[in-house]
Amino acid sequence: METTSLYNAQFMDHVAHPDYKYQIENPSCTHEGINPSCGDELKFSIRLADDGTIEEAAYQGHGCAISQASADMMSDLMIGKTPEQAIELCKLFGRMVRGEVDDPREIAKLDEASMLKDISHMPARVKCAELAWRTLEEMLEKGEG
Repeated sequence: METTSLYNAQFMDHVAHPDYKYQIENPSCTHEGINPSCGDELKFSIRLADDGTIEEAAYQGHGCAISQASADMMSDLMIGKTPEQAIELCKLFGRMVRGEVDDPREIAKLDEASMLKDISHMPARVKCAELAWRTLEEMLEKGEG
């Protein structure tokens, strides 16, 4: 895989102009994630709507372009999802970047984040791509608030 194919304009826009990198006021849940192998850190927060869906999602922190773009794409995808749907999407993303799923119909459920599929050919970067997704999944599975 050529590295340049990942770092396209759409990907770089998430890095340079993230829509979801800010602090949520009065979040329902917040959880911190760290990738000790490279030092990426983030704090992910969500606010739940009255119907139990994710009304707002945002992150703060620092890390490589892959971790930051992945967090921004994930945040966008999670708006309007139930916690159960969000957990399933997190699990699907993990399987995709580890090369365990390649069904285009399944991968399409990840919307823009599907562009990170080829991370599976870059084993050292998988943890970078997964950081936000693992953080959200842990938060929702533990019911942290």
